[in-house]
Amino acid sequence: MDYKTFADECQRLFLLNGMDSPSEDEMQSLSALTEIMLKVNEQMNLTAITDCSQIIAKHYVDSLKISPYIPDGAKIIDVGCGAGFPSLPLAVFRKDVKITALDSTAKRIKYVQNTADLLELDNLTAVAARAEDYVKLNGVRESFDMAVARAVADMPVLTELCLPFVKVGGKFAAMKAAKADEECERATNAIKKCGGSLLQIISADLTLDGSNFESRKLIMIEKNEKTPKIYPRNFAQIMKKPL
Repeated sequence: MDYKTFADECQRLFLLNGMDSPSEDEMQSLSALTEIMLKVNEQMNLTAITDCSQIIAKHYVDSLKISPYIPDGAKIIDVGCGAGFPSLPLAVFRKDVKITALDSTAKRIKYVQNTADLLELDNLTAVAARAEDYVKLNGVRESFDMAVARAVADMPVLTELCLPFVKVGGKFAAMKAAKADEECERATNAIKKCGGSLLQIISADLTLDGSNFESRKLIMIEKNEKTPKIYPRNFAQIMKKPL
């Protein structure tokens, strides 16, 4: 897809999904991100989505649905960032925030950091580590204004991994699909034990043509009190016996 076609499709899909049209700089960054991702994807499994329209909608628009709920100047962590979603699009559109992109797969983290460097996104730092290990490092625990995670794990597991990163008064946003309400209900105990409470579940449906919608939900958890030091447990324990 040539740049003009890409830019026109970006504008169409952003507006169709109730979002402001990207600026020229943002459009160029997304175009460059697409080229880099598809090139690297030939050697490394980053995404099963290779159609440009689908990439714009299902990676970029979808990632940016969380942007209106991120406070100005926030320090955020993207837990289980994978190929850099939502962290890379957020870094393009939210130059005011500082993002830590966290994933346990070193090859993907190297790709995310290299891509951020190529796009001159100095507001993003990529870290290769497991969440339950990284949170134990000095100065990391309860140091973020917000944690985000996009379709990483079931809510009880995700809550135990993410809430310990968030400072009291901050938020954790889980970006989920159709069964978000069921997952949230299963996570009631985990949310409470980790010091949080359900703030709201926000509809963030996605469409490519204005008629067929894919269900998307943002589960917003507020951090009310410090997470007990015993959480998160090691991953084997978390998976064997979720909270």
